[in-house]
Amino acid sequence: MIDLTVDGRGVATLALARPEKHNALSQALIDAVRKATDRIAADRGVRVVVLTGRGVSFCAGGDLGWMRDQMAGDAVMKRAAARSLADMLGALNTLPQPVIGRLQGNAFGGGVGLACVCDVAIATDHAKFGLTETKLGLIPATIGPYVLARMGEAHARRVFMSARVFDAAEAVTLGIVAKAVPASALDAAVAAEVAPYLSCAPGAVAAAKALARSLGPVIDPATVARSVDALIARWESDEAAQGIAAFFGKKPAPWA
Repeated sequence: MIDLTVDGRGVATLALARPEKHNALSQALIDAVRKATDRIAADRGVRVVVLTGRGVSFCAGGDLGWMRDQMAGDAVMKRAAARSLADMLGALNTLPQPVIGRLQGNAFGGGVGLACVCDVAIATDHAKFGLTETKLGLIPATIGPYVLARMGEAHARRVFMSARVFDAAEAVTLGIVAKAVPASALDAAVAAEVAPYLSCAPGAVAAAKALARSLGPVIDPATVARSVDALIARWESDEAAQGIAAFFGKKPAPWA
């Protein structure tokens, strides 16, 4: 589900490795990323983390089969699943090491959330983006705190509710990614973001990152809990049931 490697410089590459499903977030993938963050955080030899994906997409968002299973489950199952997704995002966001996003392809829904927990993200200029949840009767719930922190409310409201797909240039304008480059230049652009950290004191970098987070928008346990509750509420809604059923039935949702 993931590939995790660390090179001799202390640069860890954490790759989502479910390319046949466009790296959609299943329970197994969520759990694998969460375990990887624990390993990375505890490894003092890791100086920088590069978050990327295998295949043509960075991350297509939540796996709809997984979501359908949660919607059919009981209250305990729903809360555990929603909480695991929130905890994974929180763990990435609070890694002591800087996280550089290498977006080699499209990012939708949770994929945008993953880009927003990176300290800086670089995308290929052909990548497409979208917070597409509302087309399915869902909302960008657990990713919401990180999307708003990255984009700011004014920018977020341009794309948070409309499910509109937009290009990499607009993703730069919105603040999701720092720059968009040709695919042939992606690795060089990521390397340029990684390099400065290799001459910095790791403890100072970690302390500066923690301070930056504490001075920015508050993402505390109460905020995360609200996002979890919001996701569960949508999973329990008639609209979500109709939207997911329409997707798997390959037909328009009733509101389309």
